[in-house]
Amino acid sequence: MSTELYWLTLTIIMTALFWVPYVLDRLVVNGTIPALLNPGPEPSRQSRWAARAIKAHENASENLVIFAPLVLMIHSLGLSTARTELAVVVYFFARLAHFGIYAAGVPVARTVAFVIGWGAQAVLALTLLGLV
Repeated sequence: MSTELYWLTLTIIMTALFWVPYVLDRLVVNGTIPALLNPGPEPSRQSRWAARAIKAHENASENLVIFAPLVLMIHSLGLSTARTELAVVVYFFARLAHFGIYAAGVPVARTVAFVIGWGAQAVLALTLLGLV
């Protein structure tokens, strides 16, 4: 497995698990039975950090839709370089940091983590276009 595919796999698994903290919060805040029932039109009560974690998870999912095809194209076209290998690692840790920082409510650091992840995606896109 290439480095890019390995880190894509880890990124997918990480994104798929981002729901765990806020669902655990839902269990604590609402109680087990209410948390497991189908929600009504009103959203479940959540701690403030958990509400932010939901938004961070949504953002991670939205960005995975961009990241995954870039990685798959890099792999399928044989364009792997040390730069693309570094970009996928940076992307993973930027997204992990973004989730934690967003949930913690640290605004400037959240933006920095987002921009670092975006930059990693830009490296992949520019590689595909032959510009780096």
